[in-house]
Amino acid sequence: MTESPASQLPPPKERRRLRESGSLTQAQVAARVGVGRATVRAWERGHSTPSGQEGEAYARLLAALAEPAAGRTDANGRTGSSALTPAQAFDALYAFCAPALARQTYLLTGRRELAREAVEHAFQLAWQRWPEVAQDRDPAGWVRAVAYEWALSPWHRFRPRHRSPEPPPADPADRALLNALLELPPSYRRTLVLYDGVGLDLPETAAETEASTPAAAGRLTRAREAVAAQVPHLADPAELHRRLVELASTERLQPPGPTTVRTTGERRNVFWTRAAIAFTVAIIGSTALTLRTAPTHYEPPIAPARAVQGVPPPAAMGPLSRGEQALRDKLRHSQTSGPERLTPVAG
Repeated sequence: MTESPASQLPPPKERRRLRESGSLTQAQVAARVGVGRATVRAWERGHSTPSGQEGEAYARLLAALAEPAAGRTDANGRTGSSALTPAQAFDALYAFCAPALARQTYLLTGRRELAREAVEHAFQLAWQRWPEVAQDRDPAGWVRAVAYEWALSPWHRFRPRHRSPEPPPADPADRALLNALLELPPSYRRTLVLYDGVGLDLPETAAETEASTPAAAGRLTRAREAVAAQVPHLADPAELHRRLVELASTERLQPPGPTTVRTTGERRNVFWTRAAIAFTVAIIGSTALTLRTAPTHYEPPIAPARAVQGVPPPAAMGPLSRGEQALRDKLRHSQTSGPERLTPVAG
């Protein structure tokens, strides 16, 4: 009894993982199998079951993609033939995700150097937390979320190297599409790239953008309308997806090698660890100095001075009044006749 194509197929999530492991888009798989992109998306979501000649071709394609991956790590850090070391598993994830992720991040920012920095930062953080990332149900999504957050951070605008614009794409059509993307709010831009560029479904897009499914659908609709208003021929979602893939593919963004990323991340960890230790030692030293020089007994504060009441104001310099002149003359004439005064007499 011949098995049907559906019985030979892996689960829906594994279908998507195998496609991504071969660096294929949904449109490329659809072209090879002879169906539409929407059909491939439905197969990967489990909404429909492949059948007929298309299903057989799809099963053969997935089997071919699964053979090279049998000896290397899967999306959860496991392998088909032998266990890999953490470094080997990380390198496999990096080789699988980094090139496409750099191109996607370029669509978000329009800056090539920033896209490379975002990918490098995301994988350095993934290497620091590798036990957590290796056990995650979607390590590629974990790294993608970190890279997108870093790339869309508003603090980059204050960096001197990112204040001047980068050269735009050479093709006028690519320039128009990139300008339309960059004019979207960051949340709309991210939703559009995830859904129409990466190929996530709506619930996955909502989860990665930390929004509800209706909110993600609203952002996607408004983002498509804004792009179509500037580039009318991209009103068709299928054409928009094709152009997003083409625009990302025209930029040859080469992130550094996985060994460089791991080494740089480890050195950065050592630097910050030493800086934290030095800061802690400085705090301890300043605390000890304060305790050493602080007084050991209570010294009451000096009471504030109080004004003495009843003191006449000092007389101002100037001519004497008539009363003062009379008092002066009286004192001069009564200087030797008064009983209260003694006049020295020469002996």
